[in-house]
Amino acid sequence: MPSLVRFSSSRVAEVVPDLERTPEPDEVLIRTLYSGISAGTELTAYRGSNPYLNKRWDDDSRLFVDGDTSISYPVDGWGYEEVGEVVSLGSSAEGVSVGDVIWGTWGHRSHTVKKASWAAGRVLDATVDPRIGIFSQIGGIALNLVLDADIHIGETVAVFGLGVPGQLAAQLARLNGGRVIAVDNLPARRELALELGAEVALDPADGGVAERIRELTDGRGADVCLEVSGNYRALHEAVRSVAYSSRVCVAGFMQGDGVGLRLGEEFHHNRIALICSQISGVAPSLQHRWNYDRLARTAIQLAAEKRLNVTDLITHTVPMAQAAEAFQMLDERPEEALQVVLSFDEEVTV
Repeated sequence: MPSLVRFSSSRVAEVVPDLERTPEPDEVLIRTLYSGISAGTELTAYRGSNPYLNKRWDDDSRLFVDGDTSISYPVDGWGYEEVGEVVSLGSSAEGVSVGDVIWGTWGHRSHTVKKASWAAGRVLDATVDPRIGIFSQIGGIALNLVLDADIHIGETVAVFGLGVPGQLAAQLARLNGGRVIAVDNLPARRELALELGAEVALDPADGGVAERIRELTDGRGADVCLEVSGNYRALHEAVRSVAYSSRVCVAGFMQGDGVGLRLGEEFHHNRIALICSQISGVAPSLQHRWNYDRLARTAIQLAAEKRLNVTDLITHTVPMAQAAEAFQMLDERPEEALQVVLSFDEEVTV
């Protein structure tokens, strides 16, 4: 029986039955192989802090408004890091075959039905590790951040936050010609960033991150800082660390009030530009050439070509039946894991 992961209420995840669908003539049925858990945005839905659970997003005004919510519990099938295998075809489905491995976004569910044309454009090379497929969106997010940062060859890029998107952004910054300084309070994440090409890794617990970055850049500061931790204090330190009249690009999903961010200090006196990097769009100067589809495809291509290391970011692979335990670990003991992957190899009884 098809199944999915449901957030029944705040901090309660469970596996429940999903609707069973038969493909229409132009559709395909995909059985999920792996689904990655986002330890950033997705945990805000699990915890109940996501603004969509507390306010309503108005598409016309592009504002959050009080009085209603965009989503409410139970939340079914949240997630955006999936890869699966085509198991059946509609009668007129073209461009895809049974057994093809498809990457994309359909949430933590054992099966999904998609248009054959959609699946045909997302067939993963059969010679590569299928787990690469779960990194299409998170890889696109990291690539979008690097494009927003406008990195040039020889520039110093400081990356604050070495979770999955931070590790990917650090690698992409190097591919773009940057010299990377990685910043995180977890030793294992700093060590991994160094293994994947960062030149220096700093522990904010040691203090003086901005001062140390200036020492490493002849007093100038980083040419650009990438904030990927979702922490206001880290954002403040990124503002302190960047060079005069330079930019800090923010992809971290900040929650609540900005405690620790003091905009009257270096932000004001050093004319710092704060740039939001969010996957719903790309930089205005790139919109005629780049979109979400190209971001995701490029991330998958780079990973398939082994120019972007994604599988080394996976620390845990657990059966879908243990999804509740996986979310609890990420919520309560985030230092124990980096990328957690749900496996759908075993049949789940719900």
